[in-house]
Amino acid sequence: MFFCRLRKLAVFDACYFSLGNPSGYVIHEGTTNFNSTFLVSMGPFFVNTILCLLICLPAYMPIKFFNLDHPLSYFLIWLGVSIGMHAIPSNQDADNVFQQAKISVKDKNILAILSFPIVGLIYLFNIFRIFWVDAIYGVAIGIGIPSLIFN
Repeated sequence: MFFCRLRKLAVFDACYFSLGNPSGYVIHEGTTNFNSTFLVSMGPFFVNTILCLLICLPAYMPIKFFNLDHPLSYFLIWLGVSIGMHAIPSNQDADNVFQQAKISVKDKNILAILSFPIVGLIYLFNIFRIFWVDAIYGVAIGIGIPSLIFN
């Protein structure tokens, strides 16, 4: 919803948490501006990825450097990885970007051109969720990157 407000798009409905599928959604006004579509669809991916890293990085340090097995560190790692797992945009978001990119690529919009492989990756990630690739992504960001930084 933040990115809708940032791009001045009206928000009609928002569900921040649900136990079903999808776990949350925002219904907003449509736009013909590709950059707005890209930001609204991909913004949560960037925010969740950064939050995952920012939460896990300081929680990883006491475990790695001081061998402190404090429950708070493990809770924060769990929280960060959980946020990272939910970073992958939905197929609906990918469809929105894809439809707008097909139009904007005619205007030689470089972001539209670069979005085609990104959309393909989103579709693949969503197909392979049955193999927990979203969990692998969360662990790679939340634990893998801190491991690489501190080793």
